[in-house]
Amino acid sequence: MRLDKFLSQHNIGTRSEVKKILKNGRIRVNGEIVKAPEMQIGETDIILADERVISHQELYYYMFHKPAGCVSACSDREHETVMDYFKGCDRFDELFPVGRLDKDTEGLLIVTNDGDFSHRLTSPGKHVEKRYYFRSAEPLDADAVSRMAQGITLRDGTKCSPAGLLLREEAAHDKNGCLSEDALIKSGGASMAEGILTITEGAYHQVKRMVAACGGRVIYLKRLSIGNLSLDPNLGKGAYRELTEEEKCLAISPFAEKI
Repeated sequence: MRLDKFLSQHNIGTRSEVKKILKNGRIRVNGEIVKAPEMQIGETDIILADERVISHQELYYYMFHKPAGCVSACSDREHETVMDYFKGCDRFDELFPVGRLDKDTEGLLIVTNDGDFSHRLTSPGKHVEKRYYFRSAEPLDADAVSRMAQGITLRDGTKCSPAGLLLREEAAHDKNGCLSEDALIKSGGASMAEGILTITEGAYHQVKRMVAACGGRVIYLKRLSIGNLSLDPNLGKGAYRELTEEEKCLAISPFAEKI
């Protein structure tokens, strides 16, 4: 396999970013600095990116449209799991969901066997944005938008990082039945019960608890995006497909900027 393709597949960056990294002498193959992207490598070669070993393990990345009713786990004695939908996939025993969505929450979930990729999506220090559409049974407090932007304190005293909240009184919906982001307006008003919340953390029931801290009660929740990766509108509930190279880069900041 070409060296640049191998590095791109392992989240070092896009093909163009990988070429720049090679040019800067940041890649070693078997101890020697290599700058040629077309170099052919095999499973016995040791590849280092800024002194970090890149594994030859074959990696898989899937976008999954999680339906309500299944838990984000590899196995569960009582409930259907996300992984029940992936039986028969290559390397099934190695796959796992990245992070978690509550049992009753729908939307975008990534399934992979790449532990480093998973860590970079879920680690609070990486500040990867997750965008959620919610419906609330009660209107939110008038100052909900500003409180979210400042970093809201939950009822148990937990302080959340600043979050973006978009609300609208009369909701315009997209073809998936969700509030259209283009139709939302920033508002301090309280006479509405649906919106989009963008957070950079992933604590237990965080979205529901943040909405509750502002006087609301979530009755429907769907994750729309992770980073700049949005749920494919053509992917039905319970369906999945492999991520493209571009989509992997959209989900996280290019590894090239971090190493």
